[in-house]
Amino acid sequence: MQLAHGDPIAPVIFGVTGILFFAVLGRYAARRLGQPAVIGELIMGIVLGNVAYFGGADLFVLLREGHNVFDIIGLTFAGDSMQHAVLANGPAEKVLAVMRGENGAVYMEVAHTVDVFSRYGVIFLLFLVGLETSFAQMRRVGGESSRVAVIGVALPFLLGFRSARLLMPELSIIADLFIAATLGATSVGITTRVLRDIHQDRSHEAQVILGAAVIDDILGLLMLAVVSSIIVSGGLDLRSALRIVLLAIAFLAGAIVLGPHFLKFIIHLVRHLDLVEAKMFISFLFVMVLAWLANAVSLATIVGAFTAGLILHDAYFCHWRDARKHRLDIKDLITPLEVILAPIFFVLMGIQVKLETFYDWHVLTMAGGLLVAATLGKLASGRGAARNSKRLAIGLGMLPRGEVGLIFAAIGKSLGVITDALFSALVLMVIATTLLAPPLLTLVMGRETPPD
Repeated sequence: MQLAHGDPIAPVIFGVTGILFFAVLGRYAARRLGQPAVIGELIMGIVLGNVAYFGGADLFVLLREGHNVFDIIGLTFAGDSMQHAVLANGPAEKVLAVMRGENGAVYMEVAHTVDVFSRYGVIFLLFLVGLETSFAQMRRVGGESSRVAVIGVALPFLLGFRSARLLMPELSIIADLFIAATLGATSVGITTRVLRDIHQDRSHEAQVILGAAVIDDILGLLMLAVVSSIIVSGGLDLRSALRIVLLAIAFLAGAIVLGPHFLKFIIHLVRHLDLVEAKMFISFLFVMVLAWLANAVSLATIVGAFTAGLILHDAYFCHWRDARKHRLDIKDLITPLEVILAPIFFVLMGIQVKLETFYDWHVLTMAGGLLVAATLGKLASGRGAARNSKRLAIGLGMLPRGEVGLIFAAIGKSLGVITDALFSALVLMVIATTLLAPPLLTLVMGRETPPD
């Protein structure tokens, strides 16, 4: 395929728009079948990536390799030969042939832009999750939700670690820890959508599930921070792990205490802007600053994005004279960015699933073991709820990994601790738990007639 064009940005526009087009198709198909949109985008990516790759589409050779391609560029700029850099990262022959081809530089530009856009999508996604989190709601069901969350993170972590040790003893302890951390995740968005669809979103069980999912996110992000730090430092050091936990807590506490003061100061500076402009600029600035600060203290950028969502709310903008005239809130303004960029992330994750890895029964066994551990761990979390609660429903509500599990797996892949085979096994676990939860939760909770 010839991508050369007079305007150097044209191939990038074509490539990114093409990925988004297939994301929309996947989302549409999922909605028609009554499934979460993320599943449609992910499966579309898997189909698109593998068909295009085996069909000889050069761009997908680079998209499938993800961070490996950028490691190659880094080594090349550092003085290594391209051939040596490629040999050290991934399938050498195909990647080298594409990069040395006539359109190699153009394909690199497209792949890099898709990767950057997908990362922005994840940041906005976690920002919106934080934005929809209510501290008041968490306090009302705090004790019950906390018990469910702790069990729902700790048990899948332990079962996942044990499964990885038994099924793939050749893996490093660090790889086992990251696999276990991924199993502890919960997708609050998918559960929320199901509960809303069956008109049970105001039930006691729904409040417990949502409160637990939020606490689960915070615990999971702390766990991700610790495991990522261990990977970066190169070893398991209890003092280092404790330092990261304290650093993460200090970051969250510092952001929650100092963040409002920073917001008030910045909002005062832009007080002469239009309200909608101010909300857009401040929201974008705040989430990016906290994402960058989180990375600066060795935490994942999504920790900062989630924290920004917890802190920011529309009440900060109450001093605008036209506040009542403009009904658009922060969520309304940021959602369009997430709607465009987050699907690119999920399609890209699907593209990076290499179906040929499932030819190995060892990988299928690993995927099955992880699925069992992931399911049992979350179902057991319902035991933390009160006796008069529907414990099975609460456990099922914690089951889907969805976008959060994918984000964890993607970070592990980018850090080099998750191999292609492991990544594919984790994605299969994410798909299975996300598909199982909605129909089972509907069956157990029951569908109520919407109020008049």
